[in-house]
Amino acid sequence: MLEWLKRRGAPPGDRRLREWRRAWAQAVAAPDSERIRRLREHLDALGHAPDDIEIEREMLDALHDAAELATAIRHTGLPLVATGHRVVGIETCHYTAPASMPDEPGQPGGRLLLTSGRAIFVGGANRIAPWHSIGDASHLERDIVLIRADREQVYRFRCNSYSDALRGAFIARELVAARRRPRPGL
Repeated sequence: MLEWLKRRGAPPGDRRLREWRRAWAQAVAAPDSERIRRLREHLDALGHAPDDIEIEREMLDALHDAAELATAIRHTGLPLVATGHRVVGIETCHYTAPASMPDEPGQPGGRLLLTSGRAIFVGGANRIAPWHSIGDASHLERDIVLIRADREQVYRFRCNSYSDALRGAFIARELVAARRRPRPGL
């Protein structure tokens, strides 16, 4: 069994796959259907067995989801997620997904909620970060990373999928940017 696990996945030294991952990371900044199509064709042309590139396939699906989310936000605004969770209170919830906090002792699992006012992690280690204190939001693999504006704290939330991570990071960036935009009439 151990030998089978060691053989799974594309060879770690595969330069072509590393280049594909770099192109994918660049596409995350501005996902569109044409880039996704080219990435899919490039991945297929590498000739790896389907089991060896299942993570890359998940990454492509996540990129597609992120592109659809970006289009939807441009047309209708941030998604509205109905939640009865009492920690949300009167705020509007825009995202919720199961997550863990890998940097915390015991790596607690729970639920990440992104509301109009805060990022909230409800689980073994409850964390609340108001958007006005967050300076940057990004993703790293399957993680959503929020960095406080004073650079004193980093919040890292591990999602179950690349799609959850890309969608959550995109929404978090939108919420951080909304706090920076001047309000009309002020």
